[in-house]
Amino acid sequence: MNGILFAMAIVSTLAAAARSTWSPCGWSMLSTLTPLGEQGRGRNWAATARWFLAGSMIGGVVLGVMMAIFTTILPAMSAGSRLGIAGVLALVGSASDAQLGGFRLPIHRRQVNEDWLDAYRPWVYAGGFGWQIGVGFATFITTAAVYLMVVLAVLTASPAAALALGVAFGLTRGLAVYLGRNLRTPEALRRFHRSFERTGPVSRKLVIGLQVVIGLVALGATVPAVIWVSIVTITIVSVLTRVLSQKRTVESLVN
Repeated sequence: MNGILFAMAIVSTLAAAARSTWSPCGWSMLSTLTPLGEQGRGRNWAATARWFLAGSMIGGVVLGVMMAIFTTILPAMSAGSRLGIAGVLALVGSASDAQLGGFRLPIHRRQVNEDWLDAYRPWVYAGGFGWQIGVGFATFITTAAVYLMVVLAVLTASPAAALALGVAFGLTRGLAVYLGRNLRTPEALRRFHRSFERTGPVSRKLVIGLQVVIGLVALGATVPAVIWVSIVTITIVSVLTRVLSQKRTVESLVN
């Protein structure tokens, strides 16, 4: 069961980091920390990207250390109990991201300060932006999977695992800057952002689906079959109800 929990924590971490790229801070990073933007500031983009990645990884280390500390104060409980908690909270996270019934967990809406771009050297603004993004909670939170990542990391009850998950989050977030490595003209930037915007809803649905899968797998390993089937049924009905409601709304707007 500990292996299952750690595997789910890895999936949640990578999903949270990837989905967070569509946050306002992610959009800003992919608009400003590009070859086009750095050329306009007389900077070297490759060096800026390395500073951003370094800052993000340091932020991930800080996040990992904090999660590791919490693993040491976690009350003793069985692996089954930890899986049960993980399963329930994963389904809560998916409901929040899907905004079922208007439900949504509190989110942080702070963005990085773009004034740094003109006020400081690249190692300061790129490293600083990277750190804030890599630490997970200093800027805009786009998905409940970020919360789930922390919960699962702590529930592993392993400081080493929690630290590794934090580093993985920071690394994944930092590598996102390289999505803009070929954006050297205004037209290339516009094409990229149009494509990036189109994939946003897909990334949201994928992360919601991953959280549902994590929740069902975790609960399936810990609760009796009857209860598990009931949970699956309720989840499917809730998702279908949400989809049909959105479809009716779109049809009414079209007509």
